[in-house]
Amino acid sequence: MSPPPPPPLGRSRRRGSRSGQFFDPALDDARLGAVRDQLAQGRWSEARTLLAETGDDWDRRGHRVVVLARASGAAAWTRDWLLAEPESADAATLLACATVVGVLRGKEKEQRARDACRDAIRRAPADPTPWLGLLLLARTLGTEEETSQLFDEVRTRHPDHHHAHHLMAARLAERHPDAGQDPLHEVYDFAAWAAEQAPADSPLAILPVVAHAERYRVLASAGQEPGNPAASAHWTGRRARQVLKTAFDWWLEWESEEHPRGRVDLNFLAHAQFHDGRFAEAAALFQRIGPHITPAPWSYPDRDPHKAFLAARNAALGSA
Repeated sequence: MSPPPPPPLGRSRRRGSRSGQFFDPALDDARLGAVRDQLAQGRWSEARTLLAETGDDWDRRGHRVVVLARASGAAAWTRDWLLAEPESADAATLLACATVVGVLRGKEKEQRARDACRDAIRRAPADPTPWLGLLLLARTLGTEEETSQLFDEVRTRHPDHHHAHHLMAARLAERHPDAGQDPLHEVYDFAAWAAEQAPADSPLAILPVVAHAERYRVLASAGQEPGNPAASAHWTGRRARQVLKTAFDWWLEWESEEHPRGRVDLNFLAHAQFHDGRFAEAAALFQRIGPHITPAPWSYPDRDPHKAFLAARNAALGSA
């Protein structure tokens, strides 16, 4: 029996990048995508309702705030919201993250983003999301010490914060790019520690795979590994295969549709399984991913993520 046809790829509303046409950071949160589009048109009341309903589901709140913050005109429209409701912690948090996005796009001053994040922290000291905004800023512009301190602040409020762990893994992977294939590199220790300390059903079980992909990005960019992951032994060594087996076994036992960033993990896991030559496992993951492609890790180290994803998915499904 031939495999079922692959689901069509969705179209993103993002513009300005090679992958923007095919990637929607809202992933499978359809309501979030709709609210983001309304915010881009100046209708912030639905964003207010969405964030109020999200409450203290911190992973979902962080995901939704960051996606809304990337909407066109998000900072300007959220300032209107804050003028209408000066005491709103949700508005202050969204403004903080939108200002961070503006800095990373070269359209805002860094100090303005830092001040906005600190204002949001004062309004909602238990919320890790304003700290996530500062961590996003430090991931690109901060020192290693600052990044670690901000990560600790997020973890103090939500020990299993998914996005924060991914940011930290990416930053740690960039240490010592000339060390080559060091099985004792600290990013691997960090990911193993995070997976071990998390609850049994936590998607942080996939973090060792994420760390492996991030380290490949760094090594390939430094010329230590081939730029084509299919030509790299990075994915087929004993350590890599053990990490993949553990993560895939976890997915078979615990995978659910509930985590807001679950499709991020599935993209990393499918990428690794495919490049380890495990096409049947990769095919199952591609089916679950559906249209929700994420640029990372398909773009690593400098590839067109849409073409790389399609080629891998078609090969995996064609051989399943």
